Amino acid sequence: MAMIYSIKGFVETSFSDWSGKIVSVLFLPSCNLRCPFCHNHQLVRRPEAYDDFPWDAILESLRRRKGWIDGVCLTGGEPTLHPWVLPLIRELKSNRDLTASGGPLAVKLDTNGTHPEVLESLLSQGLLDYVAMDLKAPLEASRYSVLTGVSFTEDRMERVRTSVRVLLRGEVDYEFRTTVVPGLLEEEEIYAIARRIRGAPRYTLQNFNPRETLDPNLRQTPPLEPAVLQRMQERVKEIIGVRKFRVSGFEARVPV
Repeated sequence: MAMIYSIKGFVETSFSDWSGKIVSVLFLPSCNLRCPFCHNHQLVRRPEAYDDFPWDAILESLRRRKGWIDGVCLTGGEPTLHPWVLPLIRELKSNRDLTASGGPLAVKLDTNGTHPEVLESLLSQGLLDYVAMDLKAPLEASRYSVLTGVSFTEDRMERVRTSVRVLLRGEVDYEFRTTVVPGLLEEEEIYAIARRIRGAPRYTLQNFNPRETLDPNLRQTPPLEPAVLQRMQERVKEIIGVRKFRVSGFEARVPV
């Protein structure tokens, strides 16, 4: 029996989800966090409101774009919640009809890092080419509870720290990302995060976007001024010693 995957959104061509690459994007449903600044909260809270994209149609789209796209990005939601994410990636990797070269398709994973055992399994099997892990706050349970909208015990927080350590081993190309939310995340907290990821090759600061946030009270909060982000960038570069650093303007990414 064929494996059934629940893909709630599919973007055929994206120039922004994997720096330097053209990719197709698959949106997976549900999330174990409730970040108040989330734009994909309908996908998180009511995934049943979205129809599943037919898997055969997705594969056909990828075949048509081989030689044009460089890979796929799995995002959400939180992809590592689903036990079928491993067979999904295995199928993408083993289908040599999806690339012009006949080699394996490149796969990027977006994750919040709360399931380090899934991350470890994917890496040990050589199923990932790039990982982008969101760091919501300094790696403390009390602050994560505020920035994620769910209660973080110390055990749960340690799972996120484990994922950070897994990536810092450098077994796969990766980046860390933080959305800078005015009033929720202080500038000094960005530097506290930076100190925990010294040696990381990339760190992206994403400007807050007030449009359609999960918490309606945040929709009146203006994003940071570019000069403030620039100041943060310079300080973070000093702390981490990153080779590549990005400041991302805000954009809402929702499944279509």
